[in-house]
Amino acid sequence: MRAGGKYALVPIREEDMQAIRIWRNDQIDVLRQRAPLSEEDQRRYYERVVRPSFDDPKPDLILFSYLLDGVLIGYGGLTHIDWDAERAEVSFLLETARTADEKRYADEFGIFLRMLQDVAFGDLGLNRLFAETYDIRPHHVAVLEQNGFEPEGRLRQHVKIRGRFVDALVHGCLKAWWERERSVLER
Repeated sequence: MRAGGKYALVPIREEDMQAIRIWRNDQIDVLRQRAPLSEEDQRRYYERVVRPSFDDPKPDLILFSYLLDGVLIGYGGLTHIDWDAERAEVSFLLETARTADEKRYADEFGIFLRMLQDVAFGDLGLNRLFAETYDIRPHHVAVLEQNGFEPEGRLRQHVKIRGRFVDALVHGCLKAWWERERSVLER
């Protein structure tokens, strides 16, 4: 478990799967997911992908339930982990109702990122985190950039959302940035 005040990251819980499925379906436009997920789809994903990752010493993904005062408010973690290259992609989704308030979203995404950076760089020894964001989420991009993620590229007309082509933005954060930030905070 990783705690940040009233917020905590805990290994993703089976009991959270259906709430996460609903949020994923509600927010499908910002995800790589192409079709709504059924309860069975979500159960199968948990059984075939998530549960086995708990016993793998070097899993392809590490997912967390994101809690506020013990209540699920989001989830995310590290995906596409390359242990040899010491890198992983950041995944994050906040409860749909919480995404409407941009300040709340910025605060809660920022807290999540800082806890995830502590896990990735401090606990796991990774060197690099990256994120891909569709260019329809300026507030999401702003939070990434406020938390050490630098713009690295634009994939032009990379996805089609609601009938129009949209660019994907790639951001990266290096362990060296996290180490500098920690040393400043410790002074």
